[in-house]
Amino acid sequence: MTKPFAARNRKKSRAFHAGIFSLPIPLLVLFLLLSSCVKAPPPPPDVPPRVEKIPPLAPVDWSEVAGWNDRSQDFLAPFQVFRNSCAALKTRSPWREVCGRAEELTAESQEQARRFFESFFRPHQVRNEDGNIEGLMTGYYVPDLVGRRHPTARFRHPLYRVPDDLLTIDLGEFRKDLQGLRLRGRLDGKKIIPYWVRSQIDGPQKPLLGQELFWVEDPVDLFFLHIQGSGRILLENGATVMVGYAEQNGHAYRSIGKLLIDSKEMTREQMSMQNIRAWARRNPDKTLQLLGENPRYIFFRELPPRFQTPPGSLGIPLTPRLSLAVDPSVIPLGAPVMVATLWPGHGGPLNKLMLAQDTGGAIKGPVRGDFFWGMGDAAGQLAGRMKEKCRFWVLLPREG
Repeated sequence: MTKPFAARNRKKSRAFHAGIFSLPIPLLVLFLLLSSCVKAPPPPPDVPPRVEKIPPLAPVDWSEVAGWNDRSQDFLAPFQVFRNSCAALKTRSPWREVCGRAEELTAESQEQARRFFESFFRPHQVRNEDGNIEGLMTGYYVPDLVGRRHPTARFRHPLYRVPDDLLTIDLGEFRKDLQGLRLRGRLDGKKIIPYWVRSQIDGPQKPLLGQELFWVEDPVDLFFLHIQGSGRILLENGATVMVGYAEQNGHAYRSIGKLLIDSKEMTREQMSMQNIRAWARRNPDKTLQLLGENPRYIFFRELPPRFQTPPGSLGIPLTPRLSLAVDPSVIPLGAPVMVATLWPGHGGPLNKLMLAQDTGGAIKGPVRGDFFWGMGDAAGQLAGRMKEKCRFWVLLPREG
Protein backbone atom coordinates (compact mmCIF):
# COMPACT_ATOMS: atom_id res chain seq x y z
CA MET A 1 0.00 0.00 0.00
CA THR A 2 1.34 3.37 -0.95
CA LYS A 3 2.21 5.53 2.03
CA PRO A 4 0.60 8.95 2.34
CA PHE A 5 2.57 11.91 0.93
CA ALA A 6 3.17 13.43 4.41
CA ALA A 7 4.48 10.12 5.77
CA ARG A 8 6.89 9.73 2.83
CA ASN A 9 8.22 13.27 3.34
CA ARG A 10 8.67 12.74 7.09
CA LYS A 11 10.75 9.66 6.28
CA LYS A 12 12.87 11.58 3.75
CA SER A 13 13.36 14.40 6.25
CA ARG A 14 14.53 11.97 8.96
CA ALA A 15 16.93 10.37 6.46
CA PHE A 16 18.31 13.78 5.43
CA HIS A 17 18.95 14.90 9.00
CA ALA A 18 20.42 11.51 9.90
CA GLY A 19 22.81 11.83 6.95
CA ILE A 20 23.85 15.33 7.95
CA PHE A 21 24.63 14.41 11.54
CA SER A 22 26.55 11.32 10.43
CA LEU A 23 29.15 13.58 8.75
CA PRO A 24 32.53 14.06 10.42
CA ILE A 25 32.58 17.01 12.82
CA PRO A 26 34.77 19.32 10.63
CA LEU A 27 32.56 18.79 7.59
CA LEU A 28 29.43 19.30 9.68
CA VAL A 29 30.74 22.64 11.02
CA LEU A 30 31.68 23.75 7.49
CA PHE A 31 28.21 22.84 6.20
CA LEU A 32 26.50 24.80 8.96
CA LEU A 33 28.71 27.87 8.38
CA LEU A 34 28.03 27.84 4.63
CA SER A 35 24.31 27.45 5.27
CA SER A 36 24.28 30.48 7.54
CA CYS A 37 25.96 32.61 4.83
CA VAL A 38 23.26 31.99 2.27
CA LYS A 39 21.01 35.05 2.14
CA ALA A 40 17.45 35.14 0.97
CA PRO A 41 17.13 36.81 -2.44
CA PRO A 42 16.31 40.53 -2.08
CA PRO A 43 12.77 41.59 -2.77
CA PRO A 44 12.24 43.02 -6.25
CA PRO A 45 12.76 46.79 -6.38
CA ASP A 46 9.71 49.01 -6.27
CA VAL A 47 8.76 49.84 -9.83
CA PRO A 48 6.94 53.18 -10.09
CA PRO A 49 3.65 52.98 -11.88
CA ARG A 50 3.96 53.86 -15.53
CA VAL A 51 2.58 57.31 -16.25
CA GLU A 52 1.17 57.73 -19.70
CA LYS A 53 2.30 60.99 -21.26
CA ILE A 54 -0.68 63.01 -22.40
CA PRO A 55 -0.38 64.31 -25.97
CA PRO A 56 -0.50 68.14 -25.93
CA LEU A 57 -2.94 68.40 -28.86
CA ALA A 58 -6.30 66.61 -28.85
CA PRO A 59 -8.67 66.85 -31.86
CA VAL A 60 -12.10 68.27 -30.95
CA ASP A 61 -15.28 69.42 -32.70
CA TRP A 62 -15.84 73.08 -33.57
CA SER A 63 -18.69 73.15 -31.04
CA GLU A 64 -16.11 72.58 -28.27
CA VAL A 65 -14.05 75.65 -29.18
CA ALA A 66 -14.92 78.49 -26.78
CA GLY A 67 -16.18 81.60 -28.56
CA TRP A 68 -16.14 80.11 -32.04
CA ASN A 69 -19.90 80.48 -32.46
CA ASP A 70 -20.11 83.96 -30.93
CA ARG A 71 -21.81 86.39 -33.30
CA SER A 72 -19.25 89.06 -32.48
CA GLN A 73 -16.29 86.83 -33.36
CA ASP A 74 -13.97 88.33 -35.98
CA PHE A 75 -12.75 85.89 -38.66
CA LEU A 76 -11.95 88.30 -41.46
CA ALA A 77 -8.97 90.06 -39.86
CA PRO A 78 -7.32 86.77 -38.74
CA PHE A 79 -7.82 85.44 -42.28
CA GLN A 80 -5.91 88.42 -43.72
CA VAL A 81 -3.12 88.00 -41.16
CA PHE A 82 -2.92 84.28 -41.99
CA ARG A 83 -2.58 85.15 -45.70
CA ASN A 84 0.28 87.49 -44.77
CA SER A 85 1.95 84.66 -42.84
CA CYS A 86 1.80 82.46 -45.94
CA ALA A 87 4.67 84.52 -47.38
CA ALA A 88 6.83 82.57 -44.90
CA LEU A 89 4.77 79.34 -44.73
CA LYS A 90 3.82 78.46 -48.30
CA THR A 91 6.98 76.47 -49.04
CA ARG A 92 6.69 74.43 -45.84
CA SER A 93 4.82 71.20 -45.24
CA PRO A 94 1.95 70.94 -44.22
CA TRP A 95 1.10 74.56 -45.10
CA ARG A 96 1.53 74.47 -48.90
CA GLU A 97 -2.02 73.45 -49.79
CA VAL A 98 -3.86 75.60 -47.26
CA CYS A 99 -1.76 78.66 -48.15
CA GLY A 100 -2.51 78.04 -51.82
CA ARG A 101 -6.23 77.99 -50.98
CA ALA A 102 -5.92 81.20 -48.96
CA GLU A 103 -4.16 82.99 -51.83
CA GLU A 104 -6.93 81.93 -54.24
CA LEU A 105 -9.71 83.15 -51.95
CA THR A 106 -10.82 86.76 -51.66
CA ALA A 107 -12.76 86.66 -48.40
CA GLU A 108 -15.07 89.67 -48.25
CA SER A 109 -17.28 88.69 -45.33
CA GLN A 110 -17.02 87.16 -41.89
CA GLU A 111 -18.93 84.11 -43.07
CA GLN A 112 -16.55 83.47 -45.99
CA ALA A 113 -13.56 83.72 -43.68
CA ARG A 114 -15.17 81.43 -41.12
CA ARG A 115 -15.96 78.81 -43.79
CA PHE A 116 -12.32 78.91 -44.91
CA PHE A 117 -11.07 77.99 -41.44
CA GLU A 118 -13.71 75.29 -40.92
CA SER A 119 -13.07 73.77 -44.38
CA PHE A 120 -9.30 73.56 -44.31
CA PHE A 121 -8.43 73.26 -40.61
CA ARG A 122 -9.26 71.00 -37.69
CA PRO A 123 -9.28 72.36 -34.10
CA HIS A 124 -7.15 70.74 -31.39
CA GLN A 125 -7.46 71.43 -27.67
CA VAL A 126 -4.06 72.29 -26.21
CA ARG A 127 -3.29 70.46 -22.94
CA ASN A 128 -0.51 70.54 -20.38
CA GLU A 129 1.46 67.41 -19.52
CA ASP A 130 -0.81 66.68 -16.55
CA GLY A 131 -3.93 66.99 -18.68
CA ASN A 132 -4.87 70.44 -17.36
CA ILE A 133 -6.22 72.68 -20.13
CA GLU A 134 -5.58 76.02 -18.37
CA GLY A 135 -2.40 78.04 -18.60
CA LEU A 136 -1.02 81.56 -18.36
CA MET A 137 -1.40 84.51 -20.74
CA THR A 138 0.85 87.54 -20.40
CA GLY A 139 1.17 90.55 -22.70
CA TYR A 140 3.86 92.45 -24.57
CA TYR A 141 4.06 95.61 -26.64
CA VAL A 142 6.42 97.95 -28.47
CA PRO A 143 7.54 100.83 -26.22
CA ASP A 144 8.31 104.32 -27.53
CA LEU A 145 11.56 105.83 -26.26
CA VAL A 146 12.82 109.32 -26.97
CA GLY A 147 16.41 108.93 -28.09
CA ARG A 148 19.42 110.34 -29.89
CA ARG A 149 22.13 108.91 -32.13
CA HIS A 150 24.80 110.65 -30.04
CA PRO A 151 25.08 110.98 -26.24
CA THR A 152 24.25 114.15 -24.36
CA ALA A 153 24.01 115.03 -20.68
CA ARG A 154 20.30 114.06 -20.87
CA PHE A 155 20.58 111.05 -23.19
CA ARG A 156 23.31 108.92 -21.67
CA HIS A 157 21.99 105.33 -21.50
CA PRO A 158 23.00 103.31 -24.59
CA LEU A 159 21.30 100.64 -26.69
CA TYR A 160 24.02 98.37 -28.00
CA ARG A 161 24.36 96.52 -31.29
CA VAL A 162 25.73 92.95 -31.28
CA PRO A 163 29.27 93.37 -29.88
CA ASP A 164 32.21 92.41 -32.06
CA ASP A 165 33.64 90.11 -29.37
CA LEU A 166 30.45 88.12 -28.68
CA LEU A 167 30.91 84.46 -29.62
CA THR A 168 27.95 82.18 -30.32
CA ILE A 169 28.69 78.46 -30.09
CA ASP A 170 26.17 76.01 -31.57
CA LEU A 171 26.61 72.85 -29.47
CA GLY A 172 24.70 70.83 -32.06
CA GLU A 173 27.73 71.18 -34.33
CA PHE A 174 29.67 69.07 -31.83
CA ARG A 175 27.04 66.59 -30.61
CA LYS A 176 23.73 65.70 -32.22
CA ASP A 177 22.00 65.26 -28.85
CA LEU A 178 22.73 68.96 -28.11
CA GLN A 179 20.97 70.17 -31.23
CA GLY A 180 19.40 73.61 -30.72
CA LEU A 181 21.53 74.51 -27.67
CA ARG A 182 23.85 77.50 -27.88
CA LEU A 183 26.44 79.10 -25.65
CA ARG A 184 27.47 82.76 -25.71
CA GLY A 185 30.83 83.90 -24.49
CA ARG A 186 34.02 85.82 -25.22
CA LEU A 187 37.71 85.04 -25.54
CA ASP A 188 40.07 85.54 -22.62
CA GLY A 189 43.44 84.56 -24.02
CA LYS A 190 42.80 81.07 -25.40
CA LYS A 191 39.81 80.38 -23.15
CA ILE A 192 36.14 81.02 -23.87
CA ILE A 193 34.50 82.51 -20.78
CA PRO A 194 30.92 83.71 -20.08
CA TYR A 195 30.04 87.05 -21.61
CA TRP A 196 29.69 90.22 -19.54
CA VAL A 197 26.58 90.41 -17.35
CA ARG A 198 24.30 93.44 -17.14
CA SER A 199 25.93 94.99 -14.09
CA GLN A 200 29.32 94.84 -15.85
CA ILE A 201 28.02 96.19 -19.18
CA ASP A 202 26.29 99.12 -17.46
CA GLY A 203 29.08 99.54 -14.91
CA PRO A 204 31.98 102.00 -14.85
CA GLN A 205 34.37 99.88 -16.94
CA LYS A 206 32.11 100.23 -20.06
CA PRO A 207 33.36 97.09 -21.88
CA LEU A 208 31.15 97.79 -24.95
CA LEU A 209 32.30 101.34 -25.60
CA GLY A 210 31.94 102.12 -29.31
CA GLN A 211 29.14 99.55 -29.92
CA GLU A 212 26.24 101.98 -29.26
CA LEU A 213 23.23 102.30 -31.63
CA PHE A 214 21.21 104.97 -29.80
CA TRP A 215 21.15 106.78 -26.48
CA VAL A 216 18.03 107.19 -24.32
CA GLU A 217 17.12 109.15 -21.20
CA ASP A 218 15.58 106.68 -18.77
CA PRO A 219 17.35 103.45 -17.71
CA VAL A 220 14.04 101.90 -16.62
CA ASP A 221 12.51 102.52 -20.06
CA LEU A 222 15.62 100.93 -21.56
CA PHE A 223 15.29 97.92 -19.24
CA PHE A 224 11.70 97.35 -20.36
CA LEU A 225 12.81 97.65 -23.98
CA HIS A 226 15.10 94.70 -23.22
CA ILE A 227 12.13 92.80 -21.78
CA GLN A 228 9.89 93.51 -24.79
CA GLY A 229 12.62 92.83 -27.35
CA SER A 230 11.73 95.63 -29.77
CA GLY A 231 10.75 99.29 -29.71
CA ARG A 232 10.51 102.62 -31.49
CA ILE A 233 13.11 105.33 -31.02
CA LEU A 234 11.68 108.86 -31.43
CA LEU A 235 14.41 111.19 -32.76
CA GLU A 236 14.69 114.97 -32.44
CA ASN A 237 13.73 115.60 -36.08
CA GLY A 238 10.42 113.77 -35.67
CA ALA A 239 11.63 110.60 -37.36
CA THR A 240 11.00 107.19 -35.78
CA VAL A 241 13.25 104.16 -36.04
CA MET A 242 12.25 100.58 -35.20
CA VAL A 243 14.82 98.52 -33.32
CA GLY A 244 14.52 94.79 -32.84
CA TYR A 245 16.16 91.93 -30.97
CA ALA A 246 19.46 90.82 -32.51
CA GLU A 247 21.22 88.73 -29.82
CA GLN A 248 21.67 88.26 -26.07
CA ASN A 249 24.58 87.71 -23.75
CA GLY A 250 23.78 84.09 -22.86
CA HIS A 251 22.85 84.59 -19.20
CA ALA A 252 19.57 83.46 -17.63
CA TYR A 253 16.78 85.98 -17.13
CA ARG A 254 16.05 86.95 -13.53
CA SER A 255 12.80 88.71 -12.68
CA ILE A 256 13.21 92.03 -10.87
CA GLY A 257 9.49 91.89 -10.08
CA LYS A 258 10.03 88.72 -8.05
CA LEU A 259 12.96 90.39 -6.28
CA LEU A 260 10.73 93.31 -5.27
CA ILE A 261 8.12 90.87 -3.96
CA ASP A 262 10.70 88.79 -2.07
CA SER A 263 12.13 91.94 -0.46
CA LYS A 264 8.57 93.03 0.47
CA GLU A 265 8.81 96.25 -1.54
CA MET A 266 5.39 95.34 -2.98
CA THR A 267 2.92 92.48 -2.86
CA ARG A 268 2.22 89.97 -5.61
CA GLU A 269 -1.15 91.61 -6.18
CA GLN A 270 0.53 95.01 -6.67
CA MET A 271 3.08 93.70 -9.15
CA SER A 272 2.85 95.31 -12.59
CA MET A 273 5.12 97.13 -15.00
CA GLN A 274 3.51 100.42 -13.96
CA ASN A 275 4.22 99.80 -10.26
CA ILE A 276 7.84 98.86 -10.98
CA ARG A 277 8.24 102.21 -12.76
CA ALA A 278 6.64 104.00 -9.79
CA TRP A 279 9.01 102.22 -7.39
CA ALA A 280 12.01 103.31 -9.50
CA ARG A 281 10.87 106.95 -9.39
CA ARG A 282 10.63 106.75 -5.59
CA ASN A 283 13.99 104.98 -5.24
CA PRO A 284 16.41 106.43 -7.83
CA ASP A 285 19.42 105.52 -5.67
CA LYS A 286 18.45 101.81 -5.70
CA THR A 287 17.25 101.51 -9.29
CA LEU A 288 20.48 100.68 -11.12
CA GLN A 289 21.39 98.08 -8.49
CA LEU A 290 17.98 96.44 -8.89
CA LEU A 291 18.22 96.38 -12.70
CA GLY A 292 21.69 94.85 -12.42
CA GLU A 293 20.24 91.86 -10.57
CA ASN A 294 19.00 90.59 -13.95
CA PRO A 295 22.22 89.40 -15.67
CA ARG A 296 20.65 88.93 -19.13
CA TYR A 297 21.35 91.69 -21.66
CA ILE A 298 19.76 92.20 -25.08
CA PHE A 299 21.50 93.58 -28.17
CA PHE A 300 19.51 95.32 -30.91
CA ARG A 301 19.54 96.03 -34.62
CA GLU A 302 18.04 98.94 -36.51
CA LEU A 303 15.20 97.69 -38.72
CA PRO A 304 14.56 98.85 -42.30
CA PRO A 305 11.99 101.66 -42.71
CA ARG A 306 9.37 99.25 -44.09
CA PHE A 307 8.88 97.82 -40.59
CA GLN A 308 6.26 99.83 -38.73
CA THR A 309 5.77 96.97 -36.27
CA PRO A 310 8.45 94.45 -35.28
CA PRO A 311 8.93 91.22 -37.21
CA GLY A 312 7.99 88.15 -35.21
CA SER A 313 9.84 84.85 -35.28
CA LEU A 314 8.34 84.11 -38.71
CA GLY A 315 9.88 87.31 -40.09
CA ILE A 316 6.37 88.69 -40.69
CA PRO A 317 5.46 92.08 -39.13
CA LEU A 318 3.31 91.54 -36.04
CA THR A 319 -0.30 92.70 -35.98
CA PRO A 320 -1.59 94.32 -32.75
CA ARG A 321 -4.16 92.19 -30.90
CA LEU A 322 -3.88 89.40 -33.47
CA SER A 323 -0.29 88.15 -33.09
CA LEU A 324 0.52 85.66 -30.34
CA ALA A 325 3.85 84.41 -28.98
CA VAL A 326 3.84 80.67 -28.21
CA ASP A 327 6.13 77.75 -27.51
CA PRO A 328 6.88 76.48 -31.05
CA SER A 329 7.74 73.00 -29.77
CA VAL A 330 4.00 72.57 -29.15
CA ILE A 331 2.17 75.07 -31.38
CA PRO A 332 3.56 75.46 -34.92
CA LEU A 333 4.48 79.00 -35.93
CA GLY A 334 1.91 80.35 -38.38
CA ALA A 335 -0.98 78.34 -36.97
CA PRO A 336 -4.29 80.05 -36.12
CA VAL A 337 -5.02 79.76 -32.39
CA MET A 338 -8.40 80.33 -30.76
CA VAL A 339 -7.70 81.97 -27.40
CA ALA A 340 -10.04 82.06 -24.41
CA THR A 341 -8.72 84.41 -21.73
CA LEU A 342 -9.72 87.57 -19.82
CA TRP A 343 -9.22 91.27 -20.47
CA PRO A 344 -6.44 92.65 -18.27
CA GLY A 345 -7.79 94.79 -15.45
CA HIS A 346 -11.56 94.29 -15.49
CA GLY A 347 -11.50 90.54 -16.17
CA GLY A 348 -14.25 90.31 -18.81
CA PRO A 349 -14.06 87.37 -21.26
CA LEU A 350 -11.72 87.76 -24.22
CA ASN A 351 -12.26 85.04 -26.83
CA LYS A 352 -10.28 85.72 -29.97
CA LEU A 353 -8.86 84.01 -33.06
CA MET A 354 -5.16 84.91 -33.24
CA LEU A 355 -2.03 83.81 -35.14
CA ALA A 356 1.04 82.14 -33.63
CA GLN A 357 3.69 84.44 -35.11
CA ASP A 358 6.25 84.93 -32.37
CA THR A 359 8.21 83.26 -29.58
CA GLY A 360 9.77 84.42 -26.31
CA GLY A 361 12.40 83.26 -23.85
CA ALA A 362 9.82 82.99 -21.04
CA ILE A 363 7.08 81.45 -23.21
CA LYS A 364 7.55 77.75 -22.47
CA GLY A 365 4.96 75.00 -22.21
CA PRO A 366 1.78 74.02 -24.08
CA VAL A 367 -0.81 76.45 -22.64
CA ARG A 368 1.44 79.51 -22.38
CA GLY A 369 1.06 82.63 -24.48
CA ASP A 370 2.14 86.24 -24.83
CA PHE A 371 -0.48 88.58 -26.32
CA PHE A 372 0.89 91.34 -28.59
CA TRP A 373 -1.02 94.52 -27.71
CA GLY A 374 0.65 96.92 -30.14
CA MET A 375 2.64 100.14 -29.97
CA GLY A 376 3.09 102.90 -27.40
CA ASP A 377 1.88 103.73 -23.92
CA ALA A 378 -1.76 102.66 -24.31
CA ALA A 379 -0.67 99.18 -25.43
CA GLY A 380 1.85 99.16 -22.61
CA GLN A 381 -0.86 99.79 -20.03
CA LEU A 382 -2.71 96.65 -21.18
CA ALA A 383 0.40 94.52 -21.64
CA GLY A 384 1.75 95.47 -18.22
CA ARG A 385 -1.44 94.37 -16.46
CA MET A 386 -2.04 91.16 -18.37
CA LYS A 387 -1.49 88.03 -16.32
CA GLU A 388 -4.59 85.93 -16.88
CA LYS A 389 -5.64 82.31 -17.15
CA CYS A 390 -6.16 81.05 -20.68
CA ARG A 391 -7.15 78.09 -22.84
CA PHE A 392 -6.00 77.40 -26.42
CA TRP A 393 -7.33 75.57 -29.46
CA VAL A 394 -4.79 75.36 -32.28
CA LEU A 395 -6.07 75.01 -35.84
CA LEU A 396 -4.00 72.58 -37.92
CA PRO A 397 -4.39 71.92 -41.66
CA ARG A 398 -6.60 68.96 -42.53
CA GLU A 399 -4.73 66.03 -44.04
CA GLY A 400 -5.58 64.97 -47.59
